[in-house]
Amino acid sequence: MPRAPRAIEDDHCYHIITRGNDRKRLFRCTEDFTYFTKIIREEASRYPILLYNYCFMNNHVHMLIRSIKADDVSLFFKNVFQRYASYFRKRYYHTGYLFQNRFKDISIDKDSYLLECARYIERNPLRAGIVKNLSDYKWSSYLYYAEGKENDIITENIMYSTLGNSEIERKKRYVGYLNEERAYEHIVDQGLMKG
Repeated sequence: MPRAPRAIEDDHCYHIITRGNDRKRLFRCTEDFTYFTKIIREEASRYPILLYNYCFMNNHVHMLIRSIKADDVSLFFKNVFQRYASYFRKRYYHTGYLFQNRFKDISIDKDSYLLECARYIERNPLRAGIVKNLSDYKWSSYLYYAEGKENDIITENIMYSTLGNSEIERKKRYVGYLNEERAYEHIVDQGLMKG
């Protein structure tokens, strides 16, 4: 039975999730994360998308994007994942599928949800117990928003500016917003990562 086509729209936001086949590692070292980031930068110049927030974990990836043209989204991710899988196979003599199934695309229907989605994405290393402080994890967009670290693959989340009138105020509120633990997060994790 053929797969149903994606219902991606022009100028719309999506939470994109993909993971390693059988939940295996996608990234084994710093060079892997760096190369994946390089591919994203290059493919975004060919198939424009706006990447607001992201977190690259060892065995899965989260991205909050805004499509410009719907057709570009699938082409962008197809190229990113194929290029990275090719790199991974050569580097680690890997055979078989690297990524499990197609990526998930969860529609974000209201701009007011964009910060909440960003929060969920960037808290992944904290929930996984990899770090005790989000500033210690370098493979997410957190450092861009919380500390002003340059990041050339990011387009600023349109809701970030609503956090305050100055950069200092926005950073402070962003850090407080992301460091507040919420009881439902583990339930959401289980639901998003099924399948």
